[in-house]
Amino acid sequence: MSHIKIKLHENQLQFIKDTCKEFNYEPGELINILHKLQDKFGYLPSEVQEVVANELKIPTAKVFGVVTFYSYFTMVPKGKYPINICLGTACYVRGAEKILDEFKKQLNIKVGESTPDSKFSLNCLRCVGACGLAPVVMIGEKTYGRVAPDDVKKILSEYQND
Repeated sequence: MSHIKIKLHENQLQFIKDTCKEFNYEPGELINILHKLQDKFGYLPSEVQEVVANELKIPTAKVFGVVTFYSYFTMVPKGKYPINICLGTACYVRGAEKILDEFKKQLNIKVGESTPDSKFSLNCLRCVGACGLAPVVMIGEKTYGRVAPDDVKKILSEYQND
């Protein structure tokens, strides 16, 4: 996936600076700062990471390392309905990969991508803590348990008229 350079608007730049200031430019608050920024912008493109690094006076590579390490953070915009398939041990053993393949097929996108209309984005998680319901799919805040590949089309249809 090619990196699209984005231009931060003055108010976005100010929000990033204000957020860093709110946390006293403390490098130890990096995760909290990134959480707040992702909640505001929906994702953390490299341009945002660079401003944070400059404000906290830490290497951009350190910010990038945190963003890429934690599955909560994303560098690509999420769809209106972010789909997360759990690939933790219980879900994996019970066929989560087949469900992931079916979502990829139905939406015609790869993991980490969004549909052209920005309605859906597709990602994987390590464990959502609902192992008794394995395999688990989350769409936004809604959890679907014991999902079978045949259920994928029906699940997606719930969001079609939105």
